[in-house]
Amino acid sequence: MADGVLDETGRKILRLLQSEPELTVAEIGERVGLSHTPCWRRIKEMEKQGIIRGRIIAVEPRLVGFEVSVFCFVRLKQHDEATLLEFEKAVKNMPEVVQCYSMTGDHDYVLRVLTNSVRQYEEILKKALLRLPGVGFVNSSFALDELKNTHRVPI
Repeated sequence: MADGVLDETGRKILRLLQSEPELTVAEIGERVGLSHTPCWRRIKEMEKQGIIRGRIIAVEPRLVGFEVSVFCFVRLKQHDEATLLEFEKAVKNMPEVVQCYSMTGDHDYVLRVLTNSVRQYEEILKKALLRLPGVGFVNSSFALDELKNTHRVPI
């Protein structure tokens, strides 16, 4: 593995980490044909290179009170660098926004917002989203059901 290019062993390690994150380094090494230390070094190198961004626990939003998932399509009034950076910084500081993507096409950004109710989303929209730097337009779509949501990369 050099300069972010993965060999098959690195890919196997990543597949195991994604599908069975509870495995120990020794167990991963055994499955990919490495001893503990070389396997640990590979994982650390992938973390250093940014291939592995972190480790997560997936929480089911509905079971912890977040019944409503809203996709917000945002168009900014202006597109100068300062406005873009200000908007992006503000969105990153909003805990209700769990995903944000910069887009091409009709909208500048798409945000996924989790809330416990439509009424709470209305408050977030009025008091936060519409007041974000540079926002000119927000179009909201409520998800009816979540069919697939994964952090796994198809390696």
